Amino acid sequence: MVNDTAAAAEPLPDLAMFDQKYMQDPYPIYAKLRQQLPVHKTALPNRSFDMWVVTRYEDVKVALTSPAVSKDSTRLRELISRTAPEGAPQFSEALAGHMLNSDPPQHTRLRKLVAKAFTPRRVEQLRPRIEQITTELLDQVAAGGEVVDLMETMAFPLPVTVICELLGVPEQDQADFRRWSNSLLGNSNDPQQQAKDSQDLAAYLVQLIETKRITPTDDLLSDLIQASDDNDSLSQGELVAMAFLLLVAGHETTANLIGNGVRALLTHPEQLAELKAKPERIHNAIEEMLRYDGPVITGTIRMTTEPLTLGEVTVPADQLLLVGLGSANRDSNKFENADELDIDRVLGGHFGFGHGIHYCVGAPLARLEAVTAIGGLLARFPELSLAVPSAELNYRSSVLIRSLVELPVRPNG
Repeated sequence: MVNDTAAAAEPLPDLAMFDQKYMQDPYPIYAKLRQQLPVHKTALPNRSFDMWVVTRYEDVKVALTSPAVSKDSTRLRELISRTAPEGAPQFSEALAGHMLNSDPPQHTRLRKLVAKAFTPRRVEQLRPRIEQITTELLDQVAAGGEVVDLMETMAFPLPVTVICELLGVPEQDQADFRRWSNSLLGNSNDPQQQAKDSQDLAAYLVQLIETKRITPTDDLLSDLIQASDDNDSLSQGELVAMAFLLLVAGHETTANLIGNGVRALLTHPEQLAELKAKPERIHNAIEEMLRYDGPVITGTIRMTTEPLTLGEVTVPADQLLLVGLGSANRDSNKFENADELDIDRVLGGHFGFGHGIHYCVGAPLARLEAVTAIGGLLARFPELSLAVPSAELNYRSSVLIRSLVELPVRPNG
């Protein structure tokens, strides 16, 4: 058994994580890490504290399901406060108490209450509206000129509009949500501003919930306020945190699935041609996009509550974990020719939406939006092409999210 001291050895220079090279293309770095340092300790970009990064598929699966791993927000905040520099800014606690930041039985309770309102039937009822929004956005792409930024014109507006309408957020506030989301999910050079943005978002959600409590409307947030099970209901704090989770996760994941997926197709012309020839393969293609270059590169922060053995490494108790979802999805021990995009791949077991009890509750909605958007885009613009070399595309600086800053395309080739 390799002890934690040996496992925490400094990575080789070309394996450095979270620098600009990593943000642009993490997959070569992950490939070397899976071979040389599959479980290792590294510093976050702001150097505020260290985390253990898990990169191999089988180890990732263990970390996502082990009872020795916790996501409880209170325990995490306590651990981070012991390791972060004194005076480091903290996000608003009001945004932390959602189901993604909880363990059973609290997680079980919260997810059950949310599921009563966030049902597959309700998602399917959204299909006509998603198709309508997509058509309107495709019209904007067509009217956008020779070169259009697909992230700004379509990838973000579609899921932002859908999730805000689903939750009952006024249209005039949607731009604020995108700004707050960009701030909270990025590696900001201004952590004080990030902390302020989290407080502003929490204050807005408190007011929005109070308005809907007094005057309910036909939307998911009103349903969550009224949801009950065996005389149980979501508290005010739980409602604020859950609204935050659904709003941010509800548009970030889908927007970046669309952006990354379109880039993947446009840089693999043989796969693009096959999908255009066989549009019925769009559902399988979306699953391959989730595996090949998914929107979430690492899972949200976890911690060990007791020693956790991953392969030959034992991570001690009270350590922070980053689970490499994107790395696991490129592990050749699980997926044959893992670095190749193959829309005909017989696929199962990717971690594009996570795994285990924290599997994304909004996955059906994200899939529906991605199928509608990408399928509609290829049907409307069969000559779609990149407007710049692929190597010139830039990604946002984020530990968690794999997100293009822009995606300039030529709709008509």
